[in-house]
Amino acid sequence: MFGIPGKQAVTMTPKAAAQIVRLMESGGHAGLRIGVKKGGCAGMEYTMDYVDEADTNDEVVEQEGARVMIAPMAQMFLFGTEIDYEVSLLESGFKFRNPNVVDACGCGESIKFDETLSAQN
Repeated sequence: MFGIPGKQAVTMTPKAAAQIVRLMESGGHAGLRIGVKKGGCAGMEYTMDYVDEADTNDEVVEQEGARVMIAPMAQMFLFGTEIDYEVSLLESGFKFRNPNVVDACGCGESIKFDETLSAQN
């Protein structure tokens, strides 16, 4: 919907793609749907859910066997984002490197987008 021809809406690091493939295989799911919702101290939060089938308006990104569906409302907010999967001594999880984020809370769970993006939605 908000894409540039020949450019994927989001990219995944090899670690993220491998983790998504593991999650798809372990649950027999078609992929993960990523999106954003209102919440958190900075105003918005990322969402991730298992899906068995893409919705007709989802942007589908496939890379190294991993499949991510981007919810229509989130497409403009996530365009250009790199998804990574990091493991540390205390936690592991997906990390979003999003060029559209202008601010984030201290813990990194909540984000804020440029006001012009929010006004378009």
